[in-house]
Amino acid sequence: MSGGGAAAGTVVHAAGGVLWRPGAGEPEVALVHRPRYDDWSLPKGHVEPHEHPVVGGLREVVEETGFSARLIRAVGNVSYEVPRRRRHGAGGRTARKRVTYWSALAGDGAFVANEETDELRWLPVKPASRLLTYSADRGILRKFGKQPDSTATTVIVRHAKAGRKQGYQGDDLARPLDRNGRAQAEALVDLLSAFGPGRLLSAPPQRCLQTLAPLAEETLLPVAEEPTVSEKAYARDPAAAHRRIREIALEGERTGVVPVVCSQGGVIPDLTAWWAAADGVRLPAARNRKASVWVLTTRDGRLLSADHIDSPLPLEH
Repeated sequence: MSGGGAAAGTVVHAAGGVLWRPGAGEPEVALVHRPRYDDWSLPKGHVEPHEHPVVGGLREVVEETGFSARLIRAVGNVSYEVPRRRRHGAGGRTARKRVTYWSALAGDGAFVANEETDELRWLPVKPASRLLTYSADRGILRKFGKQPDSTATTVIVRHAKAGRKQGYQGDDLARPLDRNGRAQAEALVDLLSAFGPGRLLSAPPQRCLQTLAPLAEETLLPVAEEPTVSEKAYARDPAAAHRRIREIALEGERTGVVPVVCSQGGVIPDLTAWWAAADGVRLPAARNRKASVWVLTTRDGRLLSADHIDSPLPLEH
């Protein structure tokens, strides 16, 4: 809904979602009508310079539909040419627009017509696809239709930056986040909140606990220590961590609560690679940088998909 242009030569970043709710036998998705273009589309809009694309996509979904939502998993992205606004009128030049979509489970709310969207319809996937105006939206909806709807989410976060180990005097378990790490931890609040966290677990090192501290303060959730996902424990007994992460996912499925687990660089790449290999899932390319996030969907404790978010900071960073 809210806009923002792009400077010459840059990509126009946008984001949105496939907002859905359980229906009679199959999910229903929300389509919106935009009177300005007289089209039916999936809710989406420009990402503001100060926000993360995931956060911006959820904001657009909520603004255009009136429904609260929590993100489940990535669906896909589309890219196409759009006219580029110029200072003194249109000059026939174009920019590349890239739109990223996530599956978004609808919560409470009600649609209210406004200047940008004057109608909303809930439809099963096939009728919704026929109503959509653009082939790119239909492609996203086809991808969504292939994803199972009865899944649970587990989020794994690598702790934020804590400075160089070599320069710290004292017990490494007590090494705190540095200035950049504290900024990353603050940025994680909005990013992780998009997935509706209901349980916070952390490896014992102080830098892990501090990474989740701002989210704990915002959500009023306690942070429980989870020793099995620390580097020392993982080096001794990786199988214990493998069993435990499945248990955490199963507990989330049973209770409907989304767990967020903060761990370390010596654990996360191997842990996710093991889980993906065990359940036949192909992982996306990932650098597993400080404060990066894995969004994992499961059913019966088995991994179904894995999405990686490289940084919690806005694109401009």
